[in-house]
Amino acid sequence: MALAEAGDRGRLLLWPRVVLFGDSITEFSFQENGWGASLAERLVRKCDVVNRGLSGYNTRWAKLILPRLISKSTGAESTVAVTIFFGANDSALKDLNPKQHVPLEEYAANLKSMIEYLKSVDITEDRIILITPPPLQESAWEKECLAKGKRMIR
Repeated sequence: MALAEAGDRGRLLLWPRVVLFGDSITEFSFQENGWGASLAERLVRKCDVVNRGLSGYNTRWAKLILPRLISKSTGAESTVAVTIFFGANDSALKDLNPKQHVPLEEYAANLKSMIEYLKSVDITEDRIILITPPPLQESAWEKECLAKGKRMIR
């Protein structure tokens, strides 16, 4: 009742927020032992960790949706960090998955576009964290896919 006594009745308590923006790797990051769940646990009562993972999305689609997720009117000022974690779907092989495939040059340009957008809504570069898929050994990955009876599609 101390807040009400101090004249703050009805005022919401808002924590700074961390926005996780990415593809299915982000969307499913809140599953047991996931990286998003671990981050949220470490930041509990310090920050709200908001999952905005969009399964199947690539950077081409992500740059279009980003302004609908983060804007000056939707709390950009309370956003202390934004992760941008895309690339798994962008790396789909063009012949096998032309819908998700994004050429490397366009992928880089899309990431730059998202960074510029975030900066335009006053989220500074030091609060933007880019996460990209790790490098892989294609021959080992192809062998793993074949062992599972699947074609290598990325």
